[in-house]
Amino acid sequence: MTMTTGASALRSQYNRDAVLSASPVRLLTMLYDRLMLDLGRAEAAQQSQDWATATENLLHAQAIVSELSSSLRVDLWEGGEGLLAIYNYVANSLINANIHRDVARTRESIELLEPLRRSWHEAAESLPAAPASGRAAAGTLGIG
Repeated sequence: MTMTTGASALRSQYNRDAVLSASPVRLLTMLYDRLMLDLGRAEAAQQSQDWATATENLLHAQAIVSELSSSLRVDLWEGGEGLLAIYNYVANSLINANIHRDVARTRESIELLEPLRRSWHEAAESLPAAPASGRAAAGTLGIG
């Protein structure tokens, strides 16, 4: 194994461990961070007409939005229905951004989701230290 391969394997293991040990609230912020990374990469790839890279990142972003939608518990807070509507709108926009190679739809999705990412990070930071299971804190955000 080369040094680069070894470092890559260690980084992958660290990332896996971080995800497996994260609380539901931390997982949510991690998903948003990765979603925004994918969208930024997709937008850059679309602008440079690197359609394979754009497609790869848009598909991964769609998978994250799907996960966010399926894990959202709209019955726990009154803003749940509105958030679900945003997720559905963004999911459709990402599909169209990919099919039509439309960087404007990717940009619009970034503009819609970035304030949500910041808000979830702020909400997570304002919570008291999570209990061992992390479930009580997650429930207060309508996830988990």
